[in-house]
Amino acid sequence: MISNLRWLLLVSVALVNLLNSPLVRGGDLDLFSYIPQIILLIVTALYNLIVMLLLSTGSLRRILPVMTLIVDTIFTISFVVMSGGFTSPLLFFTLFPIITAALRFPWIISLLDTLVIIAACGLASYAINPLTPWSNILTFATSSLILVLAALVSGLVGHQMKQIIVHRRRLEEEAELRKLRTAQEHSRVIFELASTLSATLNYNKVLETVLEVGEAGIRELGQPSSSHVSLVMLFGHNDLHIASSRHLPYRDQNTTFEGHRGVIAEALNTAEPIITNDPASDPELGQLIVMHSCKQAIVVPLRAGFENYGAVVFASNQPDTYQEDQQDLLIAICNQAIVALQNAQLYQNLIEEKERIVEVEEDARKKLARDLHDGPTQSIAAIAMRLNYVRMLLDREQNISQTTEELVKIEELARRTTKEIRHMLFTLRPLILETQGLRAALEQYIAKLAEADPEPVIRLEAEPEVDKVLEQNAQGVIFYIVEEAIGNARKHAQANTIWIRIRIQDKTFIAQVEDDGVGFDVDAVQSRYDERGSLGMINMHERAELVSGQLRIASAPGQGTRITLIAPLRGR
Repeated sequence: MISNLRWLLLVSVALVNLLNSPLVRGGDLDLFSYIPQIILLIVTALYNLIVMLLLSTGSLRRILPVMTLIVDTIFTISFVVMSGGFTSPLLFFTLFPIITAALRFPWIISLLDTLVIIAACGLASYAINPLTPWSNILTFATSSLILVLAALVSGLVGHQMKQIIVHRRRLEEEAELRKLRTAQEHSRVIFELASTLSATLNYNKVLETVLEVGEAGIRELGQPSSSHVSLVMLFGHNDLHIASSRHLPYRDQNTTFEGHRGVIAEALNTAEPIITNDPASDPELGQLIVMHSCKQAIVVPLRAGFENYGAVVFASNQPDTYQEDQQDLLIAICNQAIVALQNAQLYQNLIEEKERIVEVEEDARKKLARDLHDGPTQSIAAIAMRLNYVRMLLDREQNISQTTEELVKIEELARRTTKEIRHMLFTLRPLILETQGLRAALEQYIAKLAEADPEPVIRLEAEPEVDKVLEQNAQGVIFYIVEEAIGNARKHAQANTIWIRIRIQDKTFIAQVEDDGVGFDVDAVQSRYDERGSLGMINMHERAELVSGQLRIASAPGQGTRITLIAPLRGR
């Protein structure tokens, strides 16, 4: 500002000199008498250019104000002296260093600079004309008094301006400091939340932590006196239920929400936090009795990608509670909560999968124990009894033909037991499946079943290219599904014939096991299946999911059963 003002003053000096020159008044122009003033104007202009360059580059910031004050004072004295001293029309130029000193320095510096200018101009005028008339002395005194008054007034004004600037700067610094503290508080709250959430994989603990940290963060950001109600709503089967809450009355805790109307629907649809200043009149939040005493509420969606998990609701009994800082904090907390909820959900799924695997293994052990008890164990016990009977016959040396007959029966029983054990080993790990494929494994499995018990008749219809298009892991999964379906039909269907059909249709693998047995009510059985000791049907469904397939069961009393596996072919 001062540099630009200096240019204005230089132009003013040039114009005043031009207006007071004989050329304008109609006299003869003595050019040589104006050369010193012209040179001084040029030097002053160059000096101002240098000052502007130093200001733009930021050089000599500390000494530049002092340097410019001294140089401006020297130039002022030079202009005034060259143009006639205190009678000069350029006397107004002396106000420039006086005012700049008052703006930049304490008022005493402005007064001292004024006295220096008065003394220098007075001495120069006396040196030029020692016999100064009384009128010039009066002019000197008047001009000096005006300059001193100007110094005092400008010093007072400059002091007030500096106070205003300092006060404004202090306010700006305090505002920036508040922003920094707010940002620091945000960071601290988010860090504590992340640390807490990363230390737990408990679903309920995550929800409690979100509400606790959110409420604490809002209080620390400038809302210590307001009472907050907070709750986390998560999607169930068809609606939103309250999974966790703070300061929520018991009568409100079982409330459910559709999520189709009001601020909840808007937040879920836009994936943005929504504020309502009248939560009591909201079509869904208004169901909560506690909302009738709240003045403002904010709904922050819990969303990851395109999947909505639910929403977090904070409500206050004070208006204008949730400002921009509070909104940013709640959004950050909910973003952290989403990650923690996903981790907790994955961990919970892992625990459930582990328990399911344990149940499946336990079911497999029970099945193996039943098969061993009903088959080989009984046969071996019978062999032991018959051997004991043979020993008794040998001890008595009676009826050699009867002894021989018993030995033949023992041999047949031992052979049948061996076949049963081999069949069990085959079903546990069919090596032929790994070497020759699904079709050969099923053929061998059916053959072994026919050796043990020819009823019911099992017929296999399998296309030759099945083994070529299925991966080995998929063949193993499909074999166990078919084996389980055949086992169920042999045990429960009382069927005469079982058909196994395997084919490829429209880049889809289809395996079907059908029998002409007694059938059953599918809905009735599946609705009470968790009460039964066997997990065969559950195992078939879960194995179908391993190959990205679907298992369909069609049956009715007296109409047989048809189990169909449909799975996409990968890479086709």
